[in-house]
Parts: sequence; C-alpha cells; structure tokens
Amino acid sequence: MVPVHIIIVGCGRVGSGLGMELIDKGHSVAIIDRNPKAFRRLPEDWPGATIVGSGFDRDDLDEARATEASALAAVTSGDNSNILTARIARETYEISNVVARIYDPRRAQIYLRLGIATVATVSWTIDQVRHRLLPDEVGSEWSDPTGGLSLLERHLPERWAGKRLVDLNVAGEVTLVSVTRAGVVRLDFADLVGQEGDVLHLMVARDGLAQFQTHLTGSPTSTTRELA
Repeated sequence: MVPVHIIIVGCGRVGSGLGMELIDKGHSVAIIDRNPKAFRRLPEDWPGATIVGSGFDRDDLDEARATEASALAAVTSGDNSNILTARIARETYEISNVVARIYDPRRAQIYLRLGIATVATVSWTIDQVRHRLLPDEVGSEWSDPTGGLSLLERHLPERWAGKRLVDLNVAGEVTLVSVTRAGVVRLDFADLVGQEGDVLHLMVARDGLAQFQTHLTGSPTSTTRELA
C-alpha cells in the first residue's frame, strides 16, 4: 500500500497504539494531544510528529499538515470534541477518510449521515480504526481454518456509486453478504444501488482476492499477504 500522511487526535491507549502500528506500516503520522505528558506513551525514537494542542484548532491542524493528510482519527475521551474535530477535517480540510470515537452509540446514525464513520467504545479496536482510515487496505475480519475463505469489510469505492450492488458478486469467488447503510445493516440488497458511505461485507475465496480487488477498485491488490 502507498504510504500516506495520517493525523491522530488523542494520544491515549488507542491513539498511541494506532500511531505506532501505522508507523510500522510505513505511513507518516502526526499526533495531537492537549496534554504533553500523553506523548510518554510513544517510544523514545518516535519518528512521527507530536503537537500539543487541539484537534479543532486550525493552527494545530495546520502544524500537523492537515492539508496533506489522507486520513484523520479523533480518539480523545470526549464525544463532542471528536465529532467537532471530524467535521472540521471533512468540511474544512476535505480529508477523505475520517473516523471518530464515540461513547454514545445512539449518535452513530446522525454522524454517519454527516459522512463521519464512528466506532462505539464497546467495540473499539485499533484494527477497526485502521480499516476505516485506510479503506483500500484489504484486511480480513474472519478466515476459515484453511485460510481459503475470508470475510472482508470494505467501504464502497466512488466508482460503484449508482451501480447495482449484486454486480459485486463473482461466481465461485466473491459473495456479497450484507450492506450497512446509515448505520442499518441490510440483507435485502437485491435491488440496491451503491451510495456513498455504504459498508460492504463480502466472502472472498483466496484465489479470487486479486480479481476481487480489480473488480472493486480497478487496481490490483498488494496486500494479499494479510490474508495468509
């Protein structure tokens, strides 16, 4: 996967862990936190940027190179701060992949309608955040014991907006299982056409992974090893 620049707001357990994982994968990372002591969670040889400040202060976001960022994760302990940060990232800096941590899952549908992916604390994991920050990364949610069949979660690429979702199926290789739209899981997708924000769950055979990636995005995958 091509390295990108990612901003993380909040250097708690999740923020620091996510930052180290993204650095290990070759990405550029800037972390913003109000408390300078929070950066103690990072290793001494941390190669990324650290900014003492706020995720909704534009001067701090500019220092974090928000104009160059491909993704932003707002993972502080406050719902309102995270959503405000996410909205500024989307609306002011036009960052394409933004995710906000929330403690009140009842708000999720509201934020999804604003184009902001959310993950409630009860189901929050670093892997889930990474999948939303890097939607082109093919990661496995589940694999059978032989590794021959995997369940993948993918955000619908723009090129599939307005197209029939059932056309994602590839006989013997790829089967669409469900579609999550505006926070609601849909199993009745026979007549659905793709919309921005759709999240797909698909069963993919190992031998069909490269074909699936080309079919979905038009580009071959470089992450087949992740399903090993």
